[in-house]
Amino acid sequence: MIRILKFPLLLAALSFVALAGAHEDPVENEIHELLDAFLAGASTNDIEMHDRFWAEDLVYTGSNGQRRGKPETMAGLAAATAADVENLPTYRGEDVNIRVFDDLAVVTFKLVAETAGETTGEYFNTGVFRQRDGQWKAFTWQATRIPSEAGD
Repeated sequence: MIRILKFPLLLAALSFVALAGAHEDPVENEIHELLDAFLAGASTNDIEMHDRFWAEDLVYTGSNGQRRGKPETMAGLAAATAADVENLPTYRGEDVNIRVFDDLAVVTFKLVAETAGETTGEYFNTGVFRQRDGQWKAFTWQATRIPSEAGD
């Protein structure tokens, strides 16, 4: 009797998992993939990826409180030396939340920077994306450094 019950329960569980995945929003998936590609590109100073990600009218507020637009952001990337690029951390996003409102989307997540396998910084990030000409681009960005437990 136990063997008979196991198969239907397994089948029901697999069906539930398949249905849960089938209801994911394709736009959310598209934006999540863009964010992942951007973070991989930011880890290598990929200027083309930055150009693809940021809207022309970008307002970026960094974790240091300074604001800049796309021209300043791109100029800073172009001015990076080989040593700067070699010492870049690897970035990844955690706890990504994407909310889509027609042609706008709000993305919130925790950015984790790692160097040599150790976490070197964590930030709460919020970006507002707009879809134009079939592409999602971030036009507003806010980064806030999460203090370490040591209080920095």
